[in-house]
Amino acid sequence: MDVSQWAIDLKLAPADRNRFEALVRSGNMPQKLVPRVRIAPLSDGMRLNGAIAREVGVALPTVHRWQRRVQEQGMDGLVRDKMRPSRIPPLAPEVVERVVEMTLQEPPGEATHWSSRTMAAASGVSGTTVRRIWRAHGLKPHRVRTFKLSRDPKFVEKVQDVVGLYMDPPQHALVLSVDEKSQIQALERTQPGMPLAKGQPATQTHDYTRHGTTTLFAALNVLDGTVLGQCAARHRHQEFIRFPNAVEAAVPVGKVVHVILDNYANHKHPKVRAWLETHPRWVFHFTPTSASWLNAVEGFFSKLTQKRLRRGSFRGIVDLQAAIYRFIAKHNRTAKRFIWTADPDRIIASVNKAKRASDTHLSQTDG
Repeated sequence: MDVSQWAIDLKLAPADRNRFEALVRSGNMPQKLVPRVRIAPLSDGMRLNGAIAREVGVALPTVHRWQRRVQEQGMDGLVRDKMRPSRIPPLAPEVVERVVEMTLQEPPGEATHWSSRTMAAASGVSGTTVRRIWRAHGLKPHRVRTFKLSRDPKFVEKVQDVVGLYMDPPQHALVLSVDEKSQIQALERTQPGMPLAKGQPATQTHDYTRHGTTTLFAALNVLDGTVLGQCAARHRHQEFIRFPNAVEAAVPVGKVVHVILDNYANHKHPKVRAWLETHPRWVFHFTPTSASWLNAVEGFFSKLTQKRLRRGSFRGIVDLQAAIYRFIAKHNRTAKRFIWTADPDRIIASVNKAKRASDTHLSQTDG
């Protein structure tokens, strides 16, 4: 008889045999481990290797390989693949250093950033090599992240004031995050699109008919997450004053109303200030300049845009406004209290660090 067919007894300890059998029964084991794990318990000296190979559904050399692995390394040998040397030769350190250094510099000519092709041509290596180096060093020249640093001299004071309202709202008071989303377009697609299907994304025509715009004034109640919204044709100070009048009618008598706003000119219009003087229970709290992200209602506007407006098709302004009001009503049915989680001290420290880095870069550029 061919010795390759002999029965092998791996002499598994009862505990190891139980572990193998438990792995075989497990539904979470990677598929590549299934044949390996089945071979070991079957190698009990009672079965020929050829019979084991047929039962497991593998070639005979595969049975030999994993039997030897168990004999040499135990159970751990089954779940760990031997590492093969990479077929890609390692890059010389000077090549890597040169590509990284060039990437951190401005590209020649009129290009605003490097591409793998332009870097490959400039550095004398292949585009694949460039991408490997960029990936290893976390370099992504094709991406840019926008930012805007607040230069408000009262930045710290305003951050602490606004975040303080979020984290510790005054008792017997209402805290509202208020803003307007202007120029919401009523766009009607020229042709109906196709719905989502297996292997096929939803479709939408690139062209559309414009039916005008509307502005949504919204107030997010920080205490319960509900939104009060009002659409208007324009977003002047006159329309803005009408909105707090509507809110005023809905707020119980005796409650102080703290309103968080950005620095849009209409929010500080003389007639708005005059309205405040006649409504003493209203207190405005302004976010720092260029820091409207501190205004909680911006999150609701983002949700409205992503889930209802961006792919919407509207036959006119009335249709658009009705869709917005329905979205607000649905939001309010499941609204939850707004919870601010960012530490104000960390926000202030982060902005100060970014300012120092920006100032340093400017001084180096000017020099």
